[in-house]
Amino acid sequence: MRENQLKRKLKQGETVLGTFINCPYPAFMEICGYAGFDFAVIDMEHGALHTLVAEDLCRAADCVGIAPVVRVRKNDAPQIQRALDIGSAGVQVPQIETKEDAQAVVRGAKYSPLGDRGLSFNTRAGLYTAAGTQITDKLNEESLVVVHVEGRRGVENIEDIVSVPHIDVIFLGPYDLSQSLGIPGQVRDPRVIELMQKCVTIIRNAGKAAGTFADNPEVAKQWIASGVQYVALGVDVAIFLRSCQALVEAVRN
Repeated sequence: MRENQLKRKLKQGETVLGTFINCPYPAFMEICGYAGFDFAVIDMEHGALHTLVAEDLCRAADCVGIAPVVRVRKNDAPQIQRALDIGSAGVQVPQIETKEDAQAVVRGAKYSPLGDRGLSFNTRAGLYTAAGTQITDKLNEESLVVVHVEGRRGVENIEDIVSVPHIDVIFLGPYDLSQSLGIPGQVRDPRVIELMQKCVTIIRNAGKAAGTFADNPEVAKQWIASGVQYVALGVDVAIFLRSCQALVEAVRN
């Protein structure tokens, strides 16, 4: 079975760069791979994607050597299981606020004895039975688990959340955090930045990778300099929009 190179890079302390995918067309995933991204987050929380589309996006990702990570809609064991069964490199789970929330993610993402993920060998993750029946330990080892801390309550419980084993990345959501602070969308407000930087320090001291979202390269570089390893840079639809706007403006102006 294929090794999870994204997880290897994070364990080695490397910084990885990705983007969010909302478009169902596999060519967009291939383009992200050819562009040099390390990973792409298949967004089933905010994007209008369903499981069959997500599975095809995983196939496209494998063709170009980019790691597909599926963001599920909520902290729900069946959704987490399906995100991994389709052969993704990992799962991202939103709105984690407590240690108990984080533990539930692990239970849904890992097979026994680490969790209670349902077992089937007839999945893409199991190579449709071609991988055999001794795959649970290997899949437990290779699956990447990312949890979103993106609200005031999650920040308050960050030390408890980072203590949960088998979570690889704590992803700090600046937009939801700004909303929870009563300043929705103001992600560069000092209050948002201060809380996120505090969390990054706690996450790194716990031996885990910190992640976040950046709208542009300048913000991405600032968070990388602050110790963030897992950076999601933009969303495919917004990247396409900005590129189109720049083309139109360049001609008309």
